[in-house]
Amino acid sequence: MNKKLHILIVDDDQAMTRTLGDILSLSGHEIVTVNSGADGLEKSLEQKFDCVLTDVRMPGMDGIEFHRQLHQTQPGLPVVLMTAFAADEIIVQGLAEGVVGVVDKPLNINHLLSFFDSLARNQIIAIVDNDAAFCKTLGEILRQRNFRVSQFSDPPENVELIASESQVILLDLNLKGISGLDMLKEIRARYPTLPVLLVTGYGHKIAETIRAALEIGANTCLYKPLEISDLLEKLSRFQLDRLRGALDK
Repeated sequence: MNKKLHILIVDDDQAMTRTLGDILSLSGHEIVTVNSGADGLEKSLEQKFDCVLTDVRMPGMDGIEFHRQLHQTQPGLPVVLMTAFAADEIIVQGLAEGVVGVVDKPLNINHLLSFFDSLARNQIIAIVDNDAAFCKTLGEILRQRNFRVSQFSDPPENVELIASESQVILLDLNLKGISGLDMLKEIRARYPTLPVLLVTGYGHKIAETIRAALEIGANTCLYKPLEISDLLEKLSRFQLDRLRGALDK
């Protein structure tokens, strides 16, 4: 296991939460259990979690409404549904609204632990930008929304230090002492599927550089000042795709 995860379990079945919590604790994870969606929301404001497991059908607030409210403040927090109802329409709704996926009860613990191992790897959003103030401000915004962040305002030439633990890279093309385009080429050579979002405050002034970067595999280009809602949507989508792939294995 790459790192201990802090996991919130939400289920009105107290025996279920106690048993699952004990199993996951023995596997090295730090577990918090609650028995309602309302209590889950309260805990999420008090503590930082890496993942949430929630039952679908609960009195008062079901798992989908719980996810919906949680996602408003913490879009980077992965939520996995637990259910004994394989063909439940509410599950389809949850998937459309961004839950990572569904695990059936009784739970396959080995499958769940394998997913947590995948979750523990490559969680970091890497910000590569010479503007230290920009890095700091954006990093704080993302951390508040439950993303892990690394910041490089003086980017190293060794892209391994940036890319090896990252799930997404935000790369400014206008770097000092090193070409952002050359860095992108090296990232693509070593990590061909790693999402890279270009960031620039120059727009049309470097249109040819942006075009070249997109042609060699940058996913998109974002312009300063950033639209945070747009950025969060893109980051959540990249994370969701990665974690759904891990859960489906």
